[in-house]
Amino acid sequence: MVYFEDVDLGDEIGPLETEATDDGVVSFCTVWQSQMPNRFTDREIAEQSRLPGPIVPGIMSMGIMARLLTDWAGPAAVRDLDLVFRQPVPHHKPLRVSATVTDTRQEDGENLVECDILMTGAEGERYVGGKAIVALPSKS
Repeated sequence: MVYFEDVDLGDEIGPLETEATDDGVVSFCTVWQSQMPNRFTDREIAEQSRLPGPIVPGIMSMGIMARLLTDWAGPAAVRDLDLVFRQPVPHHKPLRVSATVTDTRQEDGENLVECDILMTGAEGERYVGGKAIVALPSKS
């Protein structure tokens, strides 16, 4: 359990290292009820959209990034996740998600931690970045 009093500016969260597989994306699209095939599951359709191959849905990338935060702070902790998608997230490539604490504050009775969050590739590709706000409990 992480407590608000134990968090300092500059603290690193993570990293979470993962990979989006074809089967994982198909499973996600099935739950998401996305019509298939699509640019997320089919190479030909992706290439017709001028993509290098099937990509990870943005909402799935957001879920992967939220997982870093919920693994760290708990399933109900995320208050906001504001992301910018810089480039398509590919299948079958190592993904690294990490965050850095940029602010701590108490607001409306909650202990809030703000952080910069980033999803990168093995060679430093910056896929998705943004800000997150997480609520943490107090020790008392």
